[in-house]
Amino acid sequence: MIAKDDSDLNLEFDSPRNSVPHLAAGVPADAGQLILHRRARLVEAVLERPGGHLLDFGCGNGAQTLLLAPAFERTTGVDINEEFLEGFVQAIGTSGNSEKIKAVATHGQPVDLPDGSVDVATSFTVLEHVPDEMAVLKDLHRLLKPGGRLILSVPNRWWIFETHGADLPLLPWNRVPFVSWWPKVLHDRWARARIYRRADIIRLAEAAGFQVDEVFHMTAPMDMIPWTGVRHLVRRLIFRGDRTSSPFLATEIFLVATR
Repeated sequence: MIAKDDSDLNLEFDSPRNSVPHLAAGVPADAGQLILHRRARLVEAVLERPGGHLLDFGCGNGAQTLLLAPAFERTTGVDINEEFLEGFVQAIGTSGNSEKIKAVATHGQPVDLPDGSVDVATSFTVLEHVPDEMAVLKDLHRLLKPGGRLILSVPNRWWIFETHGADLPLLPWNRVPFVSWWPKVLHDRWARARIYRRADIIRLAEAAGFQVDEVFHMTAPMDMIPWTGVRHLVRRLIFRGDRTSSPFLATEIFLVATR
């Protein structure tokens, strides 16, 4: 059963300030995709002290959350999409850890958990979809214990394709190359989500009160290539390893920060 978050906390969380005019909702990756395993390995590598309470903000169908949950005593996944959360609840039921994992529908409001109740907060390619980035980051800061860790990822501007697509006039194919490289004013007019440079996400995290510990690029997983042989070949030849020093081979920027 999905827990309801009926908190009537600061509704500015839903304000359109600084938002892209036509933000699209995110779609979670499916269980088994390489992107989930790459993220999980990267999280494991930067966690100094696993355990405690994990909050996965924007958990979607929970496929990512369930990969992270075994390292924690308690896990809470929150999302606004109840259809995705229903799938998460079913997966929790078959995971054998139903007493440790909880799915919560937030309805776009601040997370209804006490201040300082979370040891680690994760959020993967969610920030680009929310109406107010700063409100979300400040709420995650509130929820974390002093010394707690924030680990999040956002889309990388220097990847050749806009990963969320763009609604360009007269062009039915929404994955046109190099849209992500356009000046921000043009990109934000047509793209379906925000996109970030390394400096952008550092600035936002610091403004929300976090101490930024590390920022790096995650290698493109190439899950979207439909042909198995081609997918395996490009991973082996070009997109090897979970981290890359080249922003042109990365779909996501990872940020690790401390409250």
